[in-house]
Amino acid sequence: MSDAPPFAANDILHFGPFTLRVGERLLARDGEPVELGGRAMDVLLVLVAKANAIVSKQELMARAWPGMVVSDGSLRYQITMLRQALNDGQDGARYLSNVVGRGYCFVARVTRGEAMAEVRADAAAAVGPIEPGLPAQPLELLGRAKELAAIPAQLARSRFVTIVGSGGVGKTSVAIRVGQDMLNGFDGAVVFVDLSMLADPGLVPSTIASMLGLSVRSADPVPSLIAYLRGRRMLLILDNCEHVIAAAASLAERIFQAAPGIHLLATSREALRVPGEHIHPLDPLATPPDQPGLLARDVLLYPATRLFMDRAGASGAMPALDDADAQVVAGICRKLDGLALAIELAARRVTTYGLRQTAALLDERLALSWLGQRTARPRHQTLQATLDWSYELLDPREREVLCRLAGFVGRFSLEAARQVVADDVLTQAQVVDAIASLAEKSLLAVHRAGGSAQYRLLESTRAYALAKADAHTAEASARRHALHFRARLERMAAEHEAFSGDTARASDLADLGNVRAALAWCFDRGVDRDLGLSLAVAAVPAFMAMSLLAECHGWSKRALAQLTPAARGGAVEMHLQAAVGLSQMFTRGNSDEVRHALERSLQVAEALGDGASQVQLLARLQIFHERIGDFVESLSHANRCARVAASIDDPTARAIADSLVGLSNHLLGDQAGARHFLEAAIAGSTLSRQGTSIYSGFDFHNRACISLARTLWLQGHPSQAMALAQRAVDEARELNHPVTLCIALIWAVSVYLWAGDLERAERDIDSFIAFAESHSLTPYLAVGRGVKGELCVRRGDAEQGVRALQGCLVELRESRYELLTSAFNLTLAEGLVMTGRHDEALALMDDTLALVHAKGDLYNLPELLRVKARALSGGPTPRLAQARQCLDEALAVSRQQGARSWELRVAMDLARLWADGERAQEGRDLLAGVFANFTEGFETTDLQEAARLLDGAEDAAG
Repeated sequence: MSDAPPFAANDILHFGPFTLRVGERLLARDGEPVELGGRAMDVLLVLVAKANAIVSKQELMARAWPGMVVSDGSLRYQITMLRQALNDGQDGARYLSNVVGRGYCFVARVTRGEAMAEVRADAAAAVGPIEPGLPAQPLELLGRAKELAAIPAQLARSRFVTIVGSGGVGKTSVAIRVGQDMLNGFDGAVVFVDLSMLADPGLVPSTIASMLGLSVRSADPVPSLIAYLRGRRMLLILDNCEHVIAAAASLAERIFQAAPGIHLLATSREALRVPGEHIHPLDPLATPPDQPGLLARDVLLYPATRLFMDRAGASGAMPALDDADAQVVAGICRKLDGLALAIELAARRVTTYGLRQTAALLDERLALSWLGQRTARPRHQTLQATLDWSYELLDPREREVLCRLAGFVGRFSLEAARQVVADDVLTQAQVVDAIASLAEKSLLAVHRAGGSAQYRLLESTRAYALAKADAHTAEASARRHALHFRARLERMAAEHEAFSGDTARASDLADLGNVRAALAWCFDRGVDRDLGLSLAVAAVPAFMAMSLLAECHGWSKRALAQLTPAARGGAVEMHLQAAVGLSQMFTRGNSDEVRHALERSLQVAEALGDGASQVQLLARLQIFHERIGDFVESLSHANRCARVAASIDDPTARAIADSLVGLSNHLLGDQAGARHFLEAAIAGSTLSRQGTSIYSGFDFHNRACISLARTLWLQGHPSQAMALAQRAVDEARELNHPVTLCIALIWAVSVYLWAGDLERAERDIDSFIAFAESHSLTPYLAVGRGVKGELCVRRGDAEQGVRALQGCLVELRESRYELLTSAFNLTLAEGLVMTGRHDEALALMDDTLALVHAKGDLYNLPELLRVKARALSGGPTPRLAQARQCLDEALAVSRQQGARSWELRVAMDLARLWADGERAQEGRDLLAGVFANFTEGFETTDLQEAARLLDGAEDAAG
């Protein structure tokens, strides 16, 4: 700190209407002395001496209270006295700025001289230096690099740019930083004019003149101002134009036309709409996507979360961020729509409430009243104040439309707004005009895609508008809102293909945020049960299409509870029972409640004579019995489905039925029959793809493809099987339907494991687990862990594999998911043999064989017998005769089933078993004969092993 200010005792300084005589320690306004205490004068002298630089609190206190220890409160008091003396903030005049955590800054332009000369129009063209008058700003402006590059470039080209955005988005901060960055380019001639404190639009010209240091005494200051600016080169920043928009626009236009050296940068919540203006929309800060698995390092790549952490840290909270907390921060920033002011206000609350409680409070209600920085402009003290500022600028009709639009959640179309907002008081034409005006004033975000536009209220604006809305009008709008989205969902369901595209498209079409809001209004308020029931039924296909099964289950159960006895037995109950059954099956397991729901729905469909619904319900019951491991009953339902499909003469229904019969035959061990039906299903559903019924829970065409891939592998076509499995997975990814993708992945993984491609199997099982976890498909998580155990066994880590498989099987039994029990038992037995636990493996195989014969999971029978033979032939007392008997039986069954790949494995084990005995040649011939039937897949593990065995046998014979 210097001991004295860097000016002489006889210096006279000027700023605005004030004169400061340094030696006399006298401050005057328009020649009249201003009363100022001694310490306040000391503070002023230091600040003025270092104008436009930040002076620390310590330096100011050392200057005003030399040799004394005082608190920050004493300094704040003197600053307050100074502001009152200078009328800081009145009529657009700004002198002192508080830079949080760093100190204070004198921001007005200061000149030296005996007196301020009156500016005359005939002399105003003289060019002189303009000293900058910019408020201080943080060195780093997060997330605005593109704007800070684009706006100066546009200013250089066109001279006139308006930054337009919603309140609190950061327009002023960007404008100030642009001004700072362009100081050198304008030789310091950058002037910042804050119009936010003006109540009278007529004061706009005089405020600008004041910030330029002009003393204009005529009734109309505009001519003198224009004359002064003509011939000069500077950047003039007009901040917060929206509430004086007409006056600011008129003056900006005149300056732009009359003063070609003046570059104009304005900020406003709506465009000035004058010639020469170029609009730069300022969007909210980018936020992390709403998806699981994001790590802290990923979350902190987004400017919204970096701003939150920066402001929370400045308040003394959150020195570090782990992955779990990162998801909470990301959620807060999304909730606040990336709005800079809202994020800063929330971040300040972390010190008081903690991170998770802050998030919880935001979920309960958006905290519009949370206080911001004490020295912030009044409209930035709270979100409420920011929105009050915008709301007061609206005309009555715009206010009414804004409040009615608050019923929408997320994006909505212009047509939706016309249907929901308009009534006997507001016409559709008036609604359209008001929406255009609200969008221009940055109260509606506009999202353009293709040739259409959608609109959205930021969450803070929506919460504010809901609080402002008239209760009676809001209820009427909510009813129209629910009716509109029910009709929309019903139209989509009627247009068969509406839900058969990818999930993202279906989500956009369905407007699920609005559907949820409408359902909540119907059920939470109890205002219209019948509307809620019909809306819930209409929403089921959308929830199914997007694999939102837990949500589908919740709303359907809730709707069922609203059914009156008179409504039982109708189409509404049929659809809701079907939705409850399928959604609960995938999310919670295969309980009796699932079966009862599906059977009740089928009973109603049969009573109503609804053949198409019967096909869908029999399909769901087929997969239910398949999942609980009752393969015989599963085939029974598939055959019933085929009979119903034939009776209604619907190609789509026949394709569905063929896929069910084909898969059932595959699991029962009839591979030839399976292939016939699966190929027919694929051909039939390809001709009429909308009937693959993705809104029924999964895509039947894709399920048929992946089942055919398994059948082809068993039949001895490994290359075709691998290619088809990969195509099925790729197709499922394109559908972007999680349940369909999970089914494709788990069956594809089985093909990859059979073929020995462990890397591909691991990659796909990791994807399977991620999708199952993110969509609450709980039983699938245990399946994923089981496959991980299989991979361990295949790679030689038998101990870990055995533990994983045993845990997986316990979980699957608890949820009655038995579809893969025999497959997991097979690998578990192999792991037990590898660890020397032959008796355990043998007991497991005996139990599994009994289960297979009882329930019909016969496609695994050859493998079960082969692994049992391994358990018999190993251990301290090998039972070779029984092992040979098992292998002979396995060979016969594999041939009976047409499972050439199982036959190859049995032949290899027999060749090994007979290698050193009198049947060695018989074993070689057997293996060679089976091997000769293969025409592809020689890169797969089994065929490579068979080739090595045959080569070794030939070497030994030679």
